[in-house]
Amino acid sequence: MIENQQPSTKNYQPKLKVCGLTQLDQILELVALKIDFLGFIFYEKSPRYVLNHLGLDEISEIDHLGKVGVFVNENADKIIELAEKASLNFIQLHGDESEGFILELRKKLKPEVGIIKVLRIGSDFVIPTKEESLERFFTSLRFIQNDIAYILFDTDSKAFGGTGKTFDWNILNEIEIPLPYFLSGGISLENFHQLKTINQQPFALDINSKFEIEHGIKDLEKIKEFKNKFKSPKGTT
Repeated sequence: MIENQQPSTKNYQPKLKVCGLTQLDQILELVALKIDFLGFIFYEKSPRYVLNHLGLDEISEIDHLGKVGVFVNENADKIIELAEKASLNFIQLHGDESEGFILELRKKLKPEVGIIKVLRIGSDFVIPTKEESLERFFTSLRFIQNDIAYILFDTDSKAFGGTGKTFDWNILNEIEIPLPYFLSGGISLENFHQLKTINQQPFALDINSKFEIEHGIKDLEKIKEFKNKFKSPKGTT
């Protein structure tokens, strides 16, 4: 278990990522709100598949340094092509990508483009014993963590995210997390206060379905309210 790594919740101000974006007018409003990361899903089976709504040139022209492309088991050359055409700043690998795949992708990507590797936690997750040394999740990451900018924890699902369901955040207190991480999966206005139970606080919160009117259409007022929760010490106490 991590000890003494919990920042004061009184001053805790995580970065914020809004994922599953499809509407240019909403994206520009989020840019004006200074949202830190904008998530675009490039997974064709997703109801928030961005290329059904926006062209690569439109995404490229968005003036923001935190544009994240979300990919699921896509081939490396296709990821690189889309990253360049859409001027992405980060690649989020949300599938079952191997250590070798990440190494290959890192070599081919432009150096300034960061990689976010998603670890999906399902209901069958078993907290490793001390003797197991967290091999189930982190052995590979230890070898390639110089090639990864961040980890992202999400709730496992056949749809690869976007379900609005949370996993047991207490699990994060039982594992050693080797990199700054994003927390995703059902974060909402109703449960955000539970973040204070996590010892090693998330670098960023990734919100999606709990802040939507319908798939890909965000509730901007809810997002503003959520963002404002962390402007005051009252937000996480």
